[in-house]
Amino acid sequence: MNETIEGILSHYSVRDFTDQALTENEIALLVKSAQAASTSSFVQAYSIIGVSDVKLRQELSTIAGNQEYVVKTGQFFVFVADLSRHHEIGKARGADTESLSTMERFLVATVDATLAAQNMAIAAESMGLGICYIGGIRNNLAKVSELLHIPDYATPLFGLTIGHPTTSSEPKPRLATELVYHENHYQPKDMEDFKNYDATIRDYYAARTSGKRIEGWTDQIERGLRHTTRQDIKDFLASKNLGKK
Repeated sequence: MNETIEGILSHYSVRDFTDQALTENEIALLVKSAQAASTSSFVQAYSIIGVSDVKLRQELSTIAGNQEYVVKTGQFFVFVADLSRHHEIGKARGADTESLSTMERFLVATVDATLAAQNMAIAAESMGLGICYIGGIRNNLAKVSELLHIPDYATPLFGLTIGHPTTSSEPKPRLATELVYHENHYQPKDMEDFKNYDATIRDYYAARTSGKRIEGWTDQIERGLRHTTRQDIKDFLASKNLGKK
């Protein structure tokens, strides 16, 4: 155990921030930390858009389901899977850019962006800041792309809101290690294996909501499976020349 691991294991999402903006130095340090993440074959296939304009944040918040902490926060970042730079380089050098439209290239860009974002999140928490990922921007990727002027061969993936928390909390219990970690071969699980974790999560939600929400993890997963969302994403990505092949 060390300070870094203690920080990682203490993570919890923050959804209530002061309106104190991050300083230029804080933002620069967070972006540098993101850029220090591993990147596949050094392609660095991502971009980060910092959204400080309140009106723009409000529009993004509406798309994301009216999440107030997109607006009232220190800074809102949008992580972009970005192959547009590679496309421009290919055109300038007379190289074939067809490979940029493959699913493999899109996955590389998605992984690159995600690794960068997690680096930023860990750096932010080490600075005493709070963070929350915002997947809700995928509710309307076309509108987000329009608002942020994102070119072809690039797409927004998720947001990351970072700021000064108004309250503190505790980490949400994760799955037991033996349900996640497999040695040498995948080891399938059945419903019986989740019983103890379901009980833990029921207790967690009951305590957090004063008994208004009582459900286990498998209940939550089942509820989510009953609704298919964001079915337009595949066609949108194709329209941006991403993941077509």
